[in-house]
Amino acid sequence: MTLTHFKRYTKSDVLSRTQVRRFETKIGEQVTVLQEGDIVQAVKNLQAQYVVLGIPEDIGVQANHGEAGTSTAWASFLQAFLNCQSNDFLRGEDIAVIGHFDFSEVQQLIDQNASNTDEKIEAYRHAVTAIDEEVESLVKLLVAEEKTPIVIGGGHNNAYPLLKGAAKGLHAAQIIPLPQINAINLDAHTDYRPSEGRHSGNGFRYAEEDGFLQKYCAIGIHENYLPQNVWIDIVNNPFLDVITYEDIFIHEKRNFRQAVTHAIEFTSDTYCGVELDLDSIQNVLSSAKTPAGLQSLHARQYINLCAAHTKAAYLHICEGATRLADGSADDITGKLISYLVTDFVKMHGVD
Repeated sequence: MTLTHFKRYTKSDVLSRTQVRRFETKIGEQVTVLQEGDIVQAVKNLQAQYVVLGIPEDIGVQANHGEAGTSTAWASFLQAFLNCQSNDFLRGEDIAVIGHFDFSEVQQLIDQNASNTDEKIEAYRHAVTAIDEEVESLVKLLVAEEKTPIVIGGGHNNAYPLLKGAAKGLHAAQIIPLPQINAINLDAHTDYRPSEGRHSGNGFRYAEEDGFLQKYCAIGIHENYLPQNVWIDIVNNPFLDVITYEDIFIHEKRNFRQAVTHAIEFTSDTYCGVELDLDSIQNVLSSAKTPAGLQSLHARQYINLCAAHTKAAYLHICEGATRLADGSADDITGKLISYLVTDFVKMHGVD
């Protein structure tokens, strides 16, 4: 298997980001990494259940006319995560931190060769398909070995290769009869825009049209940013469901826990991708930052409920940033992601 853009970590890489302190043990001291040599064999030899990897890219977001910056969240997350305390609540032995994809050279080529906005958009969308292929290959390999990927983005375009790779991996391991799984998404947007070329706004549409996504439930969608054509498509498809932010918090048709429970029950018939777009959380720096969204508490509750009560094929946290192209900056984003990841590992499989 050739993963041209994947940067594999050594234990030294991990420890260089870990602030070792006397009388304490940090998660970074305990997590494992891939062995040297062939990556397929290295994954087969991996003992850890949870495999953390990064996709720090802006290409899918820019292909969707969005603000660049989602490439910056991974490093911030990693610094916060590796320096969490190892204690009775969470230990690092069952976690591997294996590396990240680096598509910066692709970004540079587009910036150097595209002469106008239209050319850039077309080039970005073409590049997303190349990202899809590498991400899908690695995720398929991990899931086929019955590992649980925890993926930090990057744009929400990566939902498509995650769903495709996980479905193919579970099928290859003969865990499911067909390469098709479900998804739950906590998001301000459905990311179910038309299949006009790959970008961060249509990953679930491509996964559904290509047969890898069976059921999809999106929670917290903002009515102001739900295109009418997408709404009609969802209403007319019994395998798709949406619970809007307004129905939960403004009209109070159901509370937040009831909304998440509904999504879990809707997708309970098979394995499920657990998706969280950070633009759903109020004032978190992201490609589409919102002043009117969920609280971080809601995001943590969502992760806890999904980890405990779904057959989680993977966890995907995306669209966050510590610095955007417009100069906006907030270093706390990585720490929030770290909380979400540790919540997932603590509660996964606990029912």
